[in-house]
Amino acid sequence: MKPIFARGISNQFRLTLAVIMSVILLVANDRLEPVRNSLSSLLSPLQYVANIPGALLDLSAESLATRNMLAKQNKELLRHQLLMSERLQRFEHLRQENDRLRGLLGSPVHMDAKKVVAEVMEVASDPFRQYVVLNHGSRSGVFVGQPVVDAQGVVGQVVQVSELTSRVLLLSDTTHGIPVRITRNDVRLMAFGTGVLDELELRHVAKSTDVRVGDLLVSSGLGKRFPEGYPVARIMSVEKDDGKNYATVIAQPLAALDRIRYLLLLWPDIESDDGELTPPQGVEEAIKASQESTQ
Repeated sequence: MKPIFARGISNQFRLTLAVIMSVILLVANDRLEPVRNSLSSLLSPLQYVANIPGALLDLSAESLATRNMLAKQNKELLRHQLLMSERLQRFEHLRQENDRLRGLLGSPVHMDAKKVVAEVMEVASDPFRQYVVLNHGSRSGVFVGQPVVDAQGVVGQVVQVSELTSRVLLLSDTTHGIPVRITRNDVRLMAFGTGVLDELELRHVAKSTDVRVGDLLVSSGLGKRFPEGYPVARIMSVEKDDGKNYATVIAQPLAALDRIRYLLLLWPDIESDDGELTPPQGVEEAIKASQESTQ
């Protein structure tokens, strides 16, 4: 009985045809390279079109993430703004109260004095002297005895001035001394350098003096060399030996004297008759002392 549908191509023929085509493609592989390049060039636009949905999804996700991040940052900044506004209100109240108290005491503080930022050019190589050289000199109005501070507190004072540079003696130098007071009880003391960058010594402190570890020392303004109220050091140790007449008090400078780079030169707000800023009293003596020390 004959089948209704005729048999198709046999499997053996299909296999033979596939083998022959494979051999032909292997042999003609190098010759088909230009054809493949042409097809690839023709299909490149289609690849870009096919990637559009994925790129749009990525862009949308990135935009949404950025939007969420900005919203969170904005919310956090608003919260900080409210906190800072509240703190600013309290500071404004304290400032007004401080102004009234200073008016009663007759000791006004002028915060609008001239200031100039200077960069450290050189650090002393002499192990017995501790000073730095700044890139401002007499041409910028720098004078001997001028106070120098950084972001944390008092650094020292100018002891030598040239046309373009100036030398600053650090607080820690053994020849340097600064009048200070304790903010907790207004006890006035003198802080001297010990030759160690992170150590000051308070000399001639009576054993009965109310001095505690952790007390903050600020410039007292005595001597009219350093302006009043600038942070100087914090007391680290207090030893009261029965065999000594005075207590041994060691403080640590707040300024990072071992890694200073930018400093602030302060000009006193004392005006002469012609309205120009002039150095404080005692500058002539400081000039003579600095000249004698350098000889």
